[in-house]
Order: sequence, then C-alpha cells, then structure tokens
Amino acid sequence: MSILSFRRPAAPASVSGPVPGDNAVSRLLAGYSIEVMPRTAAKVDDFRAHLPAGTRVYVAHIDGTPIEDMVATARRLTDEGFEAMPHFPARIIRDAPQLSDWITRYADEAGVSSALLLAGGVAEPRGDFDNSMQLMETGLFDRAGFTRLHVAGHPEGNRDIDLDGSEANVSKALAWKQAFSERTDARMAIATQFCFEAEPVIAWAEALRENGIRLPVHIGIAGPAKLQTLIKFAVACGVGPSLRVLQRRAMDVSKLLLPYTPDDVVAALAAHKAAHPDFAIEAAHIFPLGGIGQAADWANARRAPAAARASL
Repeated sequence: MSILSFRRPAAPASVSGPVPGDNAVSRLLAGYSIEVMPRTAAKVDDFRAHLPAGTRVYVAHIDGTPIEDMVATARRLTDEGFEAMPHFPARIIRDAPQLSDWITRYADEAGVSSALLLAGGVAEPRGDFDNSMQLMETGLFDRAGFTRLHVAGHPEGNRDIDLDGSEANVSKALAWKQAFSERTDARMAIATQFCFEAEPVIAWAEALRENGIRLPVHIGIAGPAKLQTLIKFAVACGVGPSLRVLQRRAMDVSKLLLPYTPDDVVAALAAHKAAHPDFAIEAAHIFPLGGIGQAADWANARRAPAAARASL
C-alpha cells in the first residue's frame, strides 16, 4: 500500500472489554515521560521528589521563551538526574547558525543529547525552517552527538501542517521520518498530542503499521486536572473528536465538579496493548495540565501499584 494514501482502518468496534489488571497499566506507564515549561519548572522545588530517577522530561519551547531559560531548565533537570529533551520548534528558529547555537548550548551547558523536533505552533515561519524534516536534514544534531530524536504525532490530525484538509502532507512526512530513522543511528519515536479517547488513537496507531511506519509511539496523556482547565487546553491545542469525552462529562452534573483523571483512556490502551504485543504504542507521555505534582503522583501510583499499596 502506498504511504501517500495513508488509509485509516475502521476504528475497533469496542475497547471497553475487561479493565486491565495492574500489570497492563503498570507496563504502559513504566517508562512514562512528562512535559514542563521553564515557568512551570520554576515552581517545582526538586523534581526528585516527584519523578522516578532517569525520567525523560520534555522542555516545551513556547514562542517568546528566551533560549537562556530553556537551557537553564534543561541543565537543572540533567543535574537532578533526568533526561532533558528540549523542543526545537522549526518555525521560530531563524536559520542554521541559530539552530547550531541552540544545539551547542544544550549539549555543552546542559549535557543534552535528546530533542523533540516539531514544526511549532506559529502559522508562518520566522526564518528558513518550516518543518522538523528541514531541521534533521541540516545534520547538526548528529554532529553534536544527539542520540535520540523524537518527532511529533497527531492521532486526530494537525491543523498546522495539513492545511489542505487531506492526509497527504502528514503521511509523506511520516514516511520521510521513517526512512531517516533507517539511514541514521538516531533512536527515534513519535510523541503525540494528548487525546481523551482510546478508539481513535488505536485506529491511528494501527494505520501507522499498515502504512509501513514502524517508529514506536509515545502516546500523549492529559494528566489529572479540573474539567474547565482541560477543555481550555484541549481547544487551544486543537484536540479533535475525542474532546467529546470532556463535553459529555461537562453535561453530567454529578461529574462536573470532580477532577478528571485519564484512567479510562489509559486502561483501554493498556488492554489493547496487552492483547496485541506488536501494538505501536510503547510508552505514555504525560502533559501535566493540572500541575506536575498531581500528574506525577497519579502516574507513580499506577506505575507501581503494588508498591503504592504497600506504603499506605
């Protein structure tokens, strides 16, 4: 099948089934990663009080954030024993010399060797780069000794890239990234936007395999938060049809004031993964929309449920 057609299989009829046991959920969350920004990281006294040693922590580069703040946050995470993975948003990077400067500063000042490459959340490029493929093509990450490069994935579509309403642009980009992973030594994976429903994620992940994309997927999960907070972030980030999960919850008076937790979507994904060992999703990437401490507490309790119960 041509990757250009990128045919999506029909969504599974149901992923409800039996709720997976502790082991299935624990395996999915065992190597979870989490995302911070410099301003949210500044509110955390010590990440070691919240995260397992060696946790991969993505540092989101929001437009307007000084590179000095980004590098300082990455350096702090490295010093505290974590793998810092800063974002490189192509459309806010002026040119190759600026990209080289950022890469060098991360490597030399913060010991960074991992990066998430993405187009970025601005509509028009500020310089020479429009997409993550152009960043990879420079060869600058390889020359600086970066060993892990992740790219962005969007199970419910991407309004910033696929502007013509078809899936051709996204599918061609994924095919290029798959080929890049095969001709380089970089360890690559797809880190996705967060979703609130398992069915479209499963259909998208299975379509990747059907279309020859074998990069592992680190699926985005929205951490526990107030419903109003989640809806605000979901709309701002362009979350697609799975937003209906939150909309239905908002209509249920009995749940309106209760904090949202991602237990249902994680349980469904874990059950599917347990039943399909070759499933593309290998780990969870947590967006701590309700706060880093709350998200880490939730993940840690389910990552090692037996240990958590023993400590009660």
